[in-house]
Amino acid sequence: MQLLKPSYRPAALAALLLALISSPAQAQSQAEFQSCLARLQPAARQAGVDSANFIRFTQGVQADFSLLEKLNYQPEFKLPIWDYLSGLVDEERVADGLAGLSRHAEVLQKVQAQYGVDPATVVAVWGVESNYGRITGKYPLVQALGTLSCFGRRQSYFQGEFYAALRILQRGDIAPERLNGSWAGAFGHTQFMPATYERLAVDFDGDGRRDLVDNSADALASTANFLRKGGWKSDLPWGFEIKLPNNFDTSLAGRKNKRSLADWEGLGLTLVDGRPLSNSGLAAGEKVGLLMLAGANGPAFVTTKNFDVIYGYNAAESYGLAIAHLSDRLRGGQPFVTPWPTDDPGIARAERRELQTLPAARGHDIGDIDGMLGEKSRVAIKHEQSRLGQMVNGRGGLKILQALRAGQ
Repeated sequence: MQLLKPSYRPAALAALLLALISSPAQAQSQAEFQSCLARLQPAARQAGVDSANFIRFTQGVQADFSLLEKLNYQPEFKLPIWDYLSGLVDEERVADGLAGLSRHAEVLQKVQAQYGVDPATVVAVWGVESNYGRITGKYPLVQALGTLSCFGRRQSYFQGEFYAALRILQRGDIAPERLNGSWAGAFGHTQFMPATYERLAVDFDGDGRRDLVDNSADALASTANFLRKGGWKSDLPWGFEIKLPNNFDTSLAGRKNKRSLADWEGLGLTLVDGRPLSNSGLAAGEKVGLLMLAGANGPAFVTTKNFDVIYGYNAAESYGLAIAHLSDRLRGGQPFVTPWPTDDPGIARAERRELQTLPAARGHDIGDIDGMLGEKSRVAIKHEQSRLGQMVNGRGGLKILQALRAGQ
């Protein structure tokens, strides 16, 4: 056996002690998990999961305690809205969405005829939720939802989703090995939670299964059904970018603070090109809100009830704006006219991959070059920002990319 070098011995001893301490604790926790599953079985039976299937689908499943860190994680690094949108609505995602519109044109036309939701909106949800089915999550749902049903916050909520996932497997809509998704339980092309799946998923191709994992037709139709049930109106846009008057009272803004279009026009709002709001095609009495996610100096939008429906998909205004804007781009629309109020704009995913490649070439451990600026990327960016005399915040914006491109 090779002896440890003295300089490494303290770390190795600490790791050994941690392993000795944590192994019994982890074993005890796994035992607690099995006891919890046993306690949940009667409730699952009352929720429609027969005992044989409960045992079958949970046999050999162990708790994943790493999920508790995600459940309790409070991000110290919060993306500015311009970073968030620059990654979700870039030329790459627009091009892929246009390809998807073409590839699935026949299905999308039938979806629109049945549910009244236009193809661009449906495909925009698909693009933002899973990058058109490319990123759907790697966590086995029975394990993830079982863990969250027994440990951490919101156990009652996750128990309901756990039983719903087991019912999905019991019906045979999705094979157990294919029911993977996010750590919190969302799965499939358009990331439904299991209970949402049970309420709103549809078997659009008539094969007898509602399959949102391997059947894009079912997934697209189910998304349209979600929006329709939320109150989508086929003759109404989500909203549009507008121009604010000087010294506008920003306290009037808010998605829920709806006024008639005529009222907003009376307060000095115009279309972004300066024409009256009455030229928008909306009725003067249409109630719309005012969305200003970057304050008075950033892009501003009036939003209709259809934006509220999109918001209901994930309960975040930045998320809703990403889908709304991507849907406009898929219809041939252009980027926002008003720039974001920053001297360091966000960058697209292709540029983010470049921002990972350049520090990696300088010896930084980046991990996968995937355009996802995670913890390793932020550590490398902080190091390079410090070296270059920039503000050290780990943010991957245009300034640090340009400096690295210049070989500084």
